[in-house]
Amino acid sequence: MKVLFICTGNTCRSPMAEALLKYKRPQWEVKSAGIFAADGSPASEQARRVLEEGKIPSDHISRAISKELVHWADIILTMTASHEQMLVSQFPELRAKTHVFKRYVTGSLADVRDPFGGSLEDYRDTYNELEQLMDQFIEGIPNELE
Repeated sequence: MKVLFICTGNTCRSPMAEALLKYKRPQWEVKSAGIFAADGSPASEQARRVLEEGKIPSDHISRAISKELVHWADIILTMTASHEQMLVSQFPELRAKTHVFKRYVTGSLADVRDPFGGSLEDYRDTYNELEQLMDQFIEGIPNELE
């Protein structure tokens, strides 16, 4: 299965989601990108620290969305409804495989919290939220798709 996570700058939420899913399902192909990302930046210091606390390896380098990347994915999971809207407006053919992560997993209309500019505790809260969502996401995937 090929999973693509999307956030704004590809330095906080989507890199944490990518690292978590790679750790929990190493047989899956997992990538992340940002709607407004600059290529080549590391994950934020706080995101790296929170991943280290969870013993989750990551050597993330940011990347912007590209036609090749979005077409590579079997499923695209965005951190917010606005990310989904922007992506689908740019690539209308992706509508069927693009979903707001939290809504896809729980049915909630809420977005995944953005810790950008916040404290280390804000990053921990987002990490914990992503970890819970990830476990639910994995449980909901039929075995034949793995």
